[in-house]
Amino acid sequence: MDAFYASVELLRYPQLRGQPVVIGGRRDQRPQQLSDGSWHYARLRDYVGRGVITTSTYEARALGVHSAMGMMKAAALAPDAILLPVDFDAYRHYSRLFKQAVTQIAPVMEDRGIDEIYLDLSDVPGAQDGTPDDPLAGIRDLAQRIKQAVFDATGLTCSIGITPNKLLSKICSELDKPNGLTLLTLDEVPTRIWPLPVKRINGIGPKATQKLQTLGVETIGQLAQCELDWLIDHFGGNYGQWLYRAARGDDNRPVVTYSEPKSLSRETTFERDLHPRQDREQLGEVFTRLCQQVAADLLRKGYAGRTVGIKLRDDAFKTVTRSITLPHPTRDAATIRHWAGQCLKTVPLERRLRLLGVKVENLQKGDGTEPAPSDREKGPQTLPLFDGV
Repeated sequence: MDAFYASVELLRYPQLRGQPVVIGGRRDQRPQQLSDGSWHYARLRDYVGRGVITTSTYEARALGVHSAMGMMKAAALAPDAILLPVDFDAYRHYSRLFKQAVTQIAPVMEDRGIDEIYLDLSDVPGAQDGTPDDPLAGIRDLAQRIKQAVFDATGLTCSIGITPNKLLSKICSELDKPNGLTLLTLDEVPTRIWPLPVKRINGIGPKATQKLQTLGVETIGQLAQCELDWLIDHFGGNYGQWLYRAARGDDNRPVVTYSEPKSLSRETTFERDLHPRQDREQLGEVFTRLCQQVAADLLRKGYAGRTVGIKLRDDAFKTVTRSITLPHPTRDAATIRHWAGQCLKTVPLERRLRLLGVKVENLQKGDGTEPAPSDREKGPQTLPLFDGV
């Protein structure tokens, strides 16, 4: 989906189309309609805090503002950009709509998140049709049908990459955004894929990109010229072999229609660093809310988990994680809160905190077992956050 969160917001505020808009503000930064019918919008220049951008419109991206960028940094680049709060309920709603529309045409779907899917079009009627002059005519028409179905269901546009495999389709879906359609055969990999920078391959992150650049490898074509043994020497056996295949567009992963999540988590970055003692009450409220949100996620998705963990990041950007495995799975908020609190007691809390998170792992279907009465008694109201500090 094209700039998905931002595009959903533009359905709500169509008057903002064509303007730089950033998604990631707080609820109190919702647009306000004034008595004369005009609207007042929060501006990025007025933001104070340490929040990060969730996404932005293409007009904002043209100014250098991108997702995961700090708001304050973005404000220096685009001070007049409009700032809107996130609304995940709305985004999940439109996500369900577009996926339902797509699977009416191509039912073999791999769900890759709220705004991205893979489809296996091999057996979809019409996909193999073509003419001597245009052997891909059938697949092109099918892609247009999918795009139209998404638009009819949501009012939103999407970009599609159609290739022989998932790795190449991921690359191609991003080549002609927004509202793009890119078709690619394996024969075209040298001319259309190799000139691209290596970071365009999903799985080559910032660290690997930097290391490749220090080794003189900047494009996918240069990576394809590297010897397998050389890549293994520099990147290890598994990753080196994967780099060798990925540069050649070699990917045999199937479209997986169902997979079990490994964990569910919630975390938050504070607007200001919070002190374990001085801000104890506020931290306790946030900690309890995170546990309740994780429990609600487990309930909604139909899972329970045996391992409860926490994540902390202090003002020196040091990240600490702790976890504990329970004898029985749970999705009870009070039980999660209790054991997350036990994890917290093992961490020396000597610095201010900038991030706090809660995770439940070792998931299984069902509601798990009921927590012991002693756990229930230690509910969120009576559990101090930082015992012994």
